[in-house]
Amino acid sequence: MLQPKRLLSIDVFRAINMFFMIFVNDLSGVRNVPAWIDHVKANEDGMHFADSIFPLFLFIAGLSIPLAIGRRLEKGDPFGKIAVYILLRSFALIVMGFFHVNMEEYNSAAAVLPLGVWELLLTLSFFLIWLDYPDTLAKAKKYTLIGIGVATLVVLALLYKGGTMAAPKGLEPSWWGILGIIGWAYLVCAGVYLLVRGNFIALVIALLLLVGINLAVHGGWFNYKLWVIKDGASASLMMFGAVISLLYSKLIAKGSYSKVWLIFTFAGAALIALGFFVRPYTQGISKIHSTPAWVFICTGVGILLFELLIWLIDVKGKQQWFKIIKPAGTSTLTCYLIPYIIVAVFYIIDFNYPRILNFGTGGIIRSFAVSFIVIIITGFLEKRRLRLKI
Repeated sequence: MLQPKRLLSIDVFRAINMFFMIFVNDLSGVRNVPAWIDHVKANEDGMHFADSIFPLFLFIAGLSIPLAIGRRLEKGDPFGKIAVYILLRSFALIVMGFFHVNMEEYNSAAAVLPLGVWELLLTLSFFLIWLDYPDTLAKAKKYTLIGIGVATLVVLALLYKGGTMAAPKGLEPSWWGILGIIGWAYLVCAGVYLLVRGNFIALVIALLLLVGINLAVHGGWFNYKLWVIKDGASASLMMFGAVISLLYSKLIAKGSYSKVWLIFTFAGAALIALGFFVRPYTQGISKIHSTPAWVFICTGVGILLFELLIWLIDVKGKQQWFKIIKPAGTSTLTCYLIPYIIVAVFYIIDFNYPRILNFGTGGIIRSFAVSFIVIIITGFLEKRRLRLKI
């Protein structure tokens, strides 16, 4: 089955998701916001708007796997070449996530560099290492810039000081961060896709195994979290995306959207209902604990939103409605990292928002503005070929 180069509905879905990811990340610094926007606390059974953003990102990443890996398989790329591609992408995300997690416990008082300087140099090193360098750039210059980025990363790792003065820490993976979780889930899902060469039945079986692990862990039937996949939640969300994307390709290959609307509406509604059904038996709905109810509900919502965007973008051709946020869908990693540069600069110059922008409605407006500004910057850089590519 010939894979399209891109699916515009997925790009738009990714752009919308990234817009709101920046929004909720910035909103974490705002107080007195409506509870339904913010994250649910760790000990609460439920989910709010912010709790749906990251799982939808994992689902969207899964939607792209059959397009990216499937296209390479169709071109006849050897197994080893595709495997290296998957490993390098996963490694890049895991490394970035690892450093971001340790940034949370950075101890400026004990470290040589203030947090703002360390964070700025860290983000710039990511750009130097994983920039989408033009083919016209001399290889010597390209590898020199990459080498500078790697050397900077090593120095920053050596200079890192975390924890407290009484209990100092070096770099350690207390958890893997947003990017790291995406990296591990991608390693599993893209790896499985490659191993089974996109076989739909095999992918459904892999999905059922991942979902089964998640149910077993949170239902109390299996008391161990496995290496790499942990409780299976993140990989389940991404594998759901891969299965839905492949199913969409199969349905469209027959030249009709009628079955797409029927099957996707049923699947989305059924998964939401399943989430509420398992809720009492598997530790409730919780993003923090990545429970099955949360996985099922977010996946169901993701399928319904994807269906809506297929109709709006791929059928009705309304992609221009989302033109202003398009760079967030095409230069997503760049868009995700730019706020780290902005925050680092704010630390360095000791900038604080006016009080009115730190509370309530003023803070919500600020977070929306930050999202738009970050995406505009991303678009400006994208036009000049300054974007990360992994």
